[in-house]
Amino acid sequence: MTAADASSAPENPENPENVGKSEDSGIPATSKASRRLVCETPRPEALGRLVCFGHAGASASFYRSWGRSLTEVEVHAVQYPGRADRFDEEPPDDLLRLAADIADVLEPLADLPLSLFGHSLGAPVALETARELQRRGIGIEYLFASGSRDAPLPAPFVGDEDPDDILEDLVRMGGTEAETVADPIFQEVVLPYLIADNRMFHSYEMAPGPLLGCPVTTIVGDLDEDADRRPWSALTTAPVREVGVRGNHFYLVADPPYSILREALSAPRPGS
Repeated sequence: MTAADASSAPENPENPENVGKSEDSGIPATSKASRRLVCETPRPEALGRLVCFGHAGASASFYRSWGRSLTEVEVHAVQYPGRADRFDEEPPDDLLRLAADIADVLEPLADLPLSLFGHSLGAPVALETARELQRRGIGIEYLFASGSRDAPLPAPFVGDEDPDDILEDLVRMGGTEAETVADPIFQEVVLPYLIADNRMFHSYEMAPGPLLGCPVTTIVGDLDEDADRRPWSALTTAPVREVGVRGNHFYLVADPPYSILREALSAPRPGS
């Protein structure tokens, strides 16, 4: 895995005027849970929930439209510290602690089946969140690892924290336009937590267990040279499926994998 993958491009930078305002349309900004988890389209009738984890530099707004399109589930997006309505908090520096904090917020939502979707950096965060929930007796229905492939872990790599190199990688991978990264507001507001996310990823050491008990689907663009590599088939006792799609590391910006999610989530589980 390269430094470029860990510093995947964020969506357009948040308007500083909106910092501190909740992105969740249904929960007051003063709610601790709403600062950590955003649900743009509540679905009380849903039979399950899909929790989405962003790439490095992302905020929950990256998944803003998903809840309107995935009508079968209630979609929640994780808001990492240090951005959007959590701008007053320090960015995360420990991936395992971040996962434990997210698990705290997800526990009350486990009255319905939980599935997790993580893109790029979000894939290992989703993995560790699923592991933490399992330790607490909460099983995950499904884990989707986007921008990640089933392969042995690469050799340890020290992330590049040079701002110019990071911004160049953002444009190269196609997740952010050159005009956006050149914007002084972007560099002032987004770049610091993008660097922090990158640093957190490269200090993370993945343990071989505990093993997951849920199926895993990896989703990789056919032009993606920056995909995370993780031995998913050795990280779960359930089946692992790899799905190839057209596009680069940020294939999901133009074509979110809704059909892949619907197919997997609607498939009957053994013993159900």
